Amino acid sequence: MDSEVLGFIAGSLVAISLLPQVIKSIKTRSTNDISLQWSVINITGQVLWICYGVVISSAALYIMSGITLVMASTMLILKIKYGLNR
Repeated sequence: MDSEVLGFIAGSLVAISLLPQVIKSIKTRSTNDISLQWSVINITGQVLWICYGVVISSAALYIMSGITLVMASTMLILKIKYGLNR
């Protein structure tokens, strides 16, 4: 199996793993159990993975990290929207 294919499969699973939490947070309008620190650390890590993917020319790494970044950023926006201290 090509390493880029493996990267796309792994990246898809990581990105999709955030989808249920995004959907639940939108439906319940609650992010009480979502850590602000987790969101910031995750977003920072995704940005660094994107940079690394660009440096090593790995489309799978920077594309899938970009998708995960969108999901993690959505969680941060929901956390801010629905209240940081609720």
